[in-house]
Amino acid sequence: MSRNKEFFIFMSIQFILMCLVTIVCLIVNVRLGLFVLGMQVLMWIAFFMYHRWRYIQIAKLSETLRRVSLGHYELEIRDNQEGELSILKSELYKVTLRLKEANELLEQETQYLADAMSDISHQLKTPLTSMRMMNELLADPNLDEQTRLMFISQNKTQLDRLQWLVSSLLKFAKLDTKTADFKQEILSVKTLIQHAIEPLMIPLEIKEQQFIVQGDECKIVGDFHWTVEALTNIFKNAIEHTPVCGTIQVNIQKNPIYTEITIKDNGEGIDKEDLPYLFKRFYRGKNANRDSVGIGLAMAKSIINEQNGDILVESILGVGTTFKLKFYKLIV
Repeated sequence: MSRNKEFFIFMSIQFILMCLVTIVCLIVNVRLGLFVLGMQVLMWIAFFMYHRWRYIQIAKLSETLRRVSLGHYELEIRDNQEGELSILKSELYKVTLRLKEANELLEQETQYLADAMSDISHQLKTPLTSMRMMNELLADPNLDEQTRLMFISQNKTQLDRLQWLVSSLLKFAKLDTKTADFKQEILSVKTLIQHAIEPLMIPLEIKEQQFIVQGDECKIVGDFHWTVEALTNIFKNAIEHTPVCGTIQVNIQKNPIYTEITIKDNGEGIDKEDLPYLFKRFYRGKNANRDSVGIGLAMAKSIINEQNGDILVESILGVGTTFKLKFYKLIV
């Protein structure tokens, strides 16, 4: 308080005025002068104590801000009383909560980025290591032609896998940074399903699986290419985990709130322990294929969520799995 220049000047002026008033009153009447002097001293003391209390409260707020600046957010400074300082305390408490939430979100994003970089490095390292080893073997002049062709074929397979992985990661980057261009088009659900299953017809025929689509024609609002990408990833997962001569059934239905696409298979099912992590990026469950990367279903969920939709999964081990895609209708 002594370092406050304005307060010091104010108190000095008040003291001078008090002395002048007291002198005048003493000249007029001694008793009156003494009474006025006593009252002014009491008022001066009360004024001083009040401002001292305010400075103590402000000092506490300053200490609170200092602790917040150091990253200590476990503070309880709410005040239910009225007054300017109480309002300031309340606002400071709100700002502290916002800073705490922002800091926690930043820590989560930093950890997520570190985990993602680690997963990406691991996924890229596997095909690159395999290709390097095969290139070293191909450099052997004594290698027979049949083995050489086999290594070249394996190299091509790894290159295709690497290209698909990089392409998928680029798509994920667009989804994460909210730079993906989602068009708002009226889409036929059956047309979407037809385009989504088309690139999977060969593995479907090799495994002699039945792909059945039921339900009336429905329309949804979304982006054609991104929605086909999501459906293809889900269909691919169903084909891989459904046995030879198995059945994949797609049912379409709608109600006033949303349009639902149900994808049901009679495959091996998903373990209960894996279900909570099924849509986590790079997660590989107990029944995952050897070449599985673990990003197809995660990408499908991100795409559907970006288009005002949701995806749920139900599964019984040894019985089959059901994916339910809900595209909510836009309410104007």
